[in-house]
Amino acid sequence: MSVQLGMPQPREEAASLPPVPGARPAEAPAGLADRYGRRATDMRLSLTDKCNLRCTYCMPAEGLEWLAKQAVMSAGEIVRIVRIGVEQLGVRELRLTGGEPLVRHDLVDIIAALRSNHPTLPISMTTNGVGLAKKAAPLKAAGLTRINVSLDSLHEETFTQLTRRPFLNQVLAGVDAAWAAGLGPVKLNAVLMRGINDAEAPSLLGWALERGYELRFIEQMPLDADHGWTRRNMITAAEIRQILSTDFVLSPDPRARDGAPAERFEVRRRVAGSAGLDGPALGTVGIIASVTEPFCSDCRRTRITAEGKIMSCLFSREEVDLLGLLRSGASDEALAQRWQNAMWLKPKAHGMDHVGLDAPDFVQPDRSMSAIGG
Repeated sequence: MSVQLGMPQPREEAASLPPVPGARPAEAPAGLADRYGRRATDMRLSLTDKCNLRCTYCMPAEGLEWLAKQAVMSAGEIVRIVRIGVEQLGVRELRLTGGEPLVRHDLVDIIAALRSNHPTLPISMTTNGVGLAKKAAPLKAAGLTRINVSLDSLHEETFTQLTRRPFLNQVLAGVDAAWAAGLGPVKLNAVLMRGINDAEAPSLLGWALERGYELRFIEQMPLDADHGWTRRNMITAAEIRQILSTDFVLSPDPRARDGAPAERFEVRRRVAGSAGLDGPALGTVGIIASVTEPFCSDCRRTRITAEGKIMSCLFSREEVDLLGLLRSGASDEALAQRWQNAMWLKPKAHGMDHVGLDAPDFVQPDRSMSAIGG
């Protein structure tokens, strides 16, 4: 299958479409700048809202109502939107997300087309790893740079409890295949759930370090479809560091964070009677603390959902339609302007103009993480 790269000719009426309310001023900085001095250069683009797992912190057991096929961006539309982001708006990194990207039959073709257009663009992908064992080598050959795999447990019963699917062995095979294919550094994402897999954190980290994988623990965020998240039940970043300290000594990674969501730490094995800093580091671990230690002031991300909606913030309750404008025959310039207008209105933090998921005026987004695209 080949991806059609031809661009539709703009129709005259496209220019008369209403602008986004509160459009940015003419003197605003170039690119995807916002009112708080930030500029988005990291693009997260969702390929689908569908997923073959039912993780408890993301989806209800019965799943969600999927988008109609015609509502989801086509391969050609994805390629065009990425091209506008890179060539006109300063996008420097691309992460493909879902749902689960591997369920798209044209995934390899999409990546090949993106790589053809952008030979040096870092293109990564977040996946649950189910089916990755067969796809890792073709994805690498198509031009994928690296991969992130969600892995919350190494124990079959716990994995099945969290994901509601018995696919642990498939995921582990996928992780190994990604490493063998050269999709490194292979990063693993783990969400700790109180009383379920939190005690497993040190062993999971040890397993990852032994194999050269980069593990990142992520605070559970209020993006579950059941809206059952509570601040009291989540495992905080401070707790994660405390749990890991039973086996390891963590010290700040000397490399600059540079807008990354994860705070990295060098990891050394804890030795009785020693500070643990004498020996070489075994590797690094990251902690993404969106709730308790937010990094919104240096956020550099712009998100496009599977149906082509711009989300300026992961917690935003407002979305701006880009795909509808594209399908109306709009020019690249008109699409870029709408994207810029949407990002200019990016909230300060957590979908609001102040920081704090504990704030009384915080309202959880209607969409779950799988529908937004992580």
